[in-house]
Amino acid sequence: MTSAEVRRRFLAFFAARGHAIIPSASLVPENDPSVLFNTAGMQPLVPYLLGEKHPNGTRLADFQKCVRTNDIDEVGDNTHLTFFEMMGNWSLGDYFKKEAIEWSYDLLTNKEYGFGLDPRRLYVSCFEGNDDAPRDEESAAIWRDIFAKNDVAGERIYFMPASENWWQPGPNGPCGPDSEMRYDLTGALASGMTKEEYIKADADQHIVEIWNDVFMEFVKKDNKVVGRLEKKNVDTGAGFERMCTVIQGKSNVFEADLFAPIMDLIRSRSSAYDLRSARIVADHMRTTTFLVADGVLPSNKDQGYVLRRLMRRAIFKLSSLGLDKSAGEEIIGMYVDMYSVAYPDLDKTAIRAVYRDEAEKFEKTLVDGKKELEKGTDPFILWTTYGFPIELTSELLKEKGRALDRSAFDKKMKEHQDVSRAGAEQKFKGGLGDANDPMVVRYHTATHLLHKALHEVLGEHVSQKGSNITPERLRFDFAHSAKMTDDEEKRVEDIVNDHISAALPVNRVELPKDEALKTGAYHFFGDKYGDVVSVYYIGDSLEGAYSKEFCGGPHVSNTRDLAGPEGKWRFKIQKEEAVSAGVRRIKAVLS
Repeated sequence: MTSAEVRRRFLAFFAARGHAIIPSASLVPENDPSVLFNTAGMQPLVPYLLGEKHPNGTRLADFQKCVRTNDIDEVGDNTHLTFFEMMGNWSLGDYFKKEAIEWSYDLLTNKEYGFGLDPRRLYVSCFEGNDDAPRDEESAAIWRDIFAKNDVAGERIYFMPASENWWQPGPNGPCGPDSEMRYDLTGALASGMTKEEYIKADADQHIVEIWNDVFMEFVKKDNKVVGRLEKKNVDTGAGFERMCTVIQGKSNVFEADLFAPIMDLIRSRSSAYDLRSARIVADHMRTTTFLVADGVLPSNKDQGYVLRRLMRRAIFKLSSLGLDKSAGEEIIGMYVDMYSVAYPDLDKTAIRAVYRDEAEKFEKTLVDGKKELEKGTDPFILWTTYGFPIELTSELLKEKGRALDRSAFDKKMKEHQDVSRAGAEQKFKGGLGDANDPMVVRYHTATHLLHKALHEVLGEHVSQKGSNITPERLRFDFAHSAKMTDDEEKRVEDIVNDHISAALPVNRVELPKDEALKTGAYHFFGDKYGDVVSVYYIGDSLEGAYSKEFCGGPHVSNTRDLAGPEGKWRFKIQKEEAVSAGVRRIKAVLS
């Protein structure tokens, strides 16, 4: 079964069961300062999991693009990837455990319209219970009934602790038990295992997780369950690449058809083939393709820094394999063709141009890095500051009869990563709750006023390229070719403040996408939207509104709220600067 067929069957399965198929959100989260990228399928849906009404209803299914780089040094083994897709189905206060579990089993095992996996190689885990919540006997009973009805013999249901079978985004908010499904990759395990054998098989990767049903039924405060949710949600899904690997009977993701053609190309062209290096190139070039397509450009901070690191690592690995940088352009083209049906907006020419430009810059960096190495600059500084690959540092030192102290480098990198990860975790801890932070909500509404004001002052060519909001400030990226003058900044500030003083109501309406487009509401050009969209407008009526935008919220109810509790705050632009060619950035505050 090809990956394209896996994708088709998944979407058809849930569409037939009343789920609206929604498009993937961008890899760059909108108005979410908690992480640089969307790292999980549930992340773009957090407002709706917290109670906001979704314009497409209470049953949803999607493929969500994700990027994770915490385990970047593990890429090249059998399972780790930086870009991946999460396939998931969602119930927002609709169905619960019985339907979710029964559909999971049906999708995984049905040969006619599902994935056709052998149910005798399927094992599941359920929450064993603790002081927060009881043992999940309900899920286990549903599984026992399913296995009995389908004559699947042997022990295959295991109760596991919260570390394995409990989901929560942080110390506060919705949470609940989950039920995980694992599949026997070997086909040789007994038709039932003891719990100890199950745990060992998992540790040895003889069984792998292929599906997970999360049941959000409790609410936590200060890391303690304080009650049950009024509306229970279901968040289910699996990694698309891992699912394809299992269905296609491969031992690792790089042998499945999402990577096989690229691996074949590298192998056939390489004059110094190395499996791990080839896998790193295949992974990093795919991530590059999707990041650039979602508007990320190489830079020295935030998302751009991650992209630059991935691109340069891939370019260096191509060189070590005996391939020049043009092979990278060819690989990008192959990925665009491969994903053209699922993601028709991938622009081969534009992505290749960004890659080509960065490759040329990297060639200069290599020259500068070699000079720094001659001066005796620390290899750790060479990598983190200059983007000079540690592998190249090692080779150049070897040529001079010197050895790289790899343990010292690895120690510094681990400390660096721990600091970065701690910062990310601290951000994430509060990130999902930021939608409820009054200042975040105010700044979100302020971006709508700012966007409209920029159109009035600079012209209708202005379009939003991204935004990032924290409780301290807003950041807004937009298309414009010239630096704003002081007068232009002052006019924009005055327009925003005039509309704050006007105390305009902020309203939300759900419309069919075609109708919403006809209203002239601003939206991200090139983004895919569902059949029904949410439009926020500022003013008394949609027709005469000052500002209209496709948006998922949240917002204040009236622009007067942007003036603060005492009505004295003003909108102030702190900084206006270039981000890249043709893209400017504004940082502003309410104070």
